[in-house]
Amino acid sequence: MKLNKNAETVILIVGLGLLGGSYARALKKKGYTVWAIEKKQESVQYALDEGIIDRGTTRVENSFLKGASITVFALYPHVFLDWIREHGEKFPAGAILTDVTGVKSAVVHRVQEMLPAGVEYIAAHPMAGREVGGVENSDDAIFRGANYIVVPTDRNTHEGVECCKELGRELGFADVSVLTPEKHDEMIAFLSQLTHCIAVSLMCAGDDTGLVHYTGDSFRDLTRIAKIQEELWSELFLMNKEALLSQMERFREAFDALEKAVRTEDREGMKEMMRLSTARRSLFDQKGGQA
Repeated sequence: MKLNKNAETVILIVGLGLLGGSYARALKKKGYTVWAIEKKQESVQYALDEGIIDRGTTRVENSFLKGASITVFALYPHVFLDWIREHGEKFPAGAILTDVTGVKSAVVHRVQEMLPAGVEYIAAHPMAGREVGGVENSDDAIFRGANYIVVPTDRNTHEGVECCKELGRELGFADVSVLTPEKHDEMIAFLSQLTHCIAVSLMCAGDDTGLVHYTGDSFRDLTRIAKIQEELWSELFLMNKEALLSQMERFREAFDALEKAVRTEDREGMKEMMRLSTARRSLFDQKGGQA
């Protein structure tokens, strides 16, 4: 299936939070018809009033599921699984489903197994977000320059994967890549979950409220993601537990090496680690994407 860029192509968003709302904004600007299912009536009404969606409902209506060309799930992982368990059989053959879920191995295969024949789910992960939630904070600008990962399995068709990749490009992502669920979770454990662990740990390590008067950009930049949605992120950590623990151990080893260099006044050892970190960080600058 290819995306047809016109108002007759209906894209259904299930979950109008930050990412669901940002998807809706981006796709509306591209000329698609956007519908939404969201349990909070105030979120549906806000999206309608702001012109973010064309139609919205708080109930799972068969007409929405049957009328959508593509359905995007922007839900917590456990909610997504429960939703598919309850309503997945209602999708017609030929339906294309995708998502924004931050973990894949614990989700993708289970969802695919629950869907009826002829319904294709291609997992995806937009590497974009903010420290605030809700459709009222949605902004499609968060996708510009960002990365989008498509996470297929052997159950997916070439056409379905290409459709999902095209959706990422339509949303405005700068780089669209493909990973297996296992490789995705390994990468996300390091690039996202570990960095959130470090930010949370750093903020929990000091309780001097006066620090706010003395801090500079380095501390603000490093702890920006410490403002965290505890319900979502604790779930993501636990659903990717083994991969995250492996990355935490690797970080601990590197931190211990730096601590030893400081303790023993091994200046050359410190400088070598700093040269390595500078070289690796420079790769992000050369790419020109979001760090």
